[in-house]
Amino acid sequence: MQSLRPNPRLRRAGARFHLRRDFRSATVANLGPGFDFLGCAVDGLGDHVTLRVDPSVRAGEVLISEITGTTTKLSTNPLRNCAGIAAIATMKMLGIRSVGLSLDLHKGLPLGSGLGSSAASAAAAAVAVNEIFGRKLVREELVLAGLESEAKVSGYHADNIAPAIMGGFVLIRNYEPLDLKPLRFPEDKELFFVLVSPEFEAPTKKMRAALPTEIPMVHHVWNSSQAAALVAAVLEGDAVMLGKALSSDKVAVKKAALEAGAFGCTISGAGPTAVAVIDAAEKGEEIGERMSVACVKKLDKVGARLVSSVSR
Repeated sequence: MQSLRPNPRLRRAGARFHLRRDFRSATVANLGPGFDFLGCAVDGLGDHVTLRVDPSVRAGEVLISEITGTTTKLSTNPLRNCAGIAAIATMKMLGIRSVGLSLDLHKGLPLGSGLGSSAASAAAAAVAVNEIFGRKLVREELVLAGLESEAKVSGYHADNIAPAIMGGFVLIRNYEPLDLKPLRFPEDKELFFVLVSPEFEAPTKKMRAALPTEIPMVHHVWNSSQAAALVAAVLEGDAVMLGKALSSDKVAVKKAALEAGAFGCTISGAGPTAVAVIDAAEKGEEIGERMSVACVKKLDKVGARLVSSVSR
């Protein structure tokens, strides 16, 4: 099992670069019955992109010069790397054709963990490019740039990339055209996640291919009611109802941690990470002891942020 070190501080500031470094949050997608339409950002885990204008790179192109962190086996070909694809898509949206960019990627998330690793890289790159050229694109447009990357890696779904960029909970109401609905968890309420990550990869495309193509009507009705309860719980800041709703689905695979005191538990994204919901960090440590190696993370209400900026 892999331990993801905790950072209890809630991220409340926006995206925080010619040198810019951007941070993107880990994400928990689906949340049980919210398959492909609901996800949220998790504080303290994510990827970093360092970006700079590079005269040695052909105008309008991106060079991935270095990959460090949890994995170094990713391709440095920008057309086959999540960060590269998103960076190029963002440059096209901005109409940047006069300069080239050099990009370093530091992976803070393991691959195939169910925590939105590909989305974190794509989000970091998209926001970094937007920041370095004057922040002209709004976050919904950056989600579209990130979706180009997601479509090539794990499928055309925004439940990871949207919260990674926008923070908090995000509901995807429609894809054509893309219609995103941020769900505001009350500022005066606390929400923590206990994450348990087995040390093996579960590639999203492979896991999605294993899903059934049809479900019984009775399960569809039940899942719909639980999804509605999930949304209501987020808006009301009701961690208990949120836990019950996310662990009551009859479609997604889940691993219970209820006997350890969690309000609810499900599989994050395509897995294998399991995520449990609580309302206090102390409870998370207790539950973590019962769920082998775990960490406690707070809801990230903002998403991607600029870490530093140096003009040269």
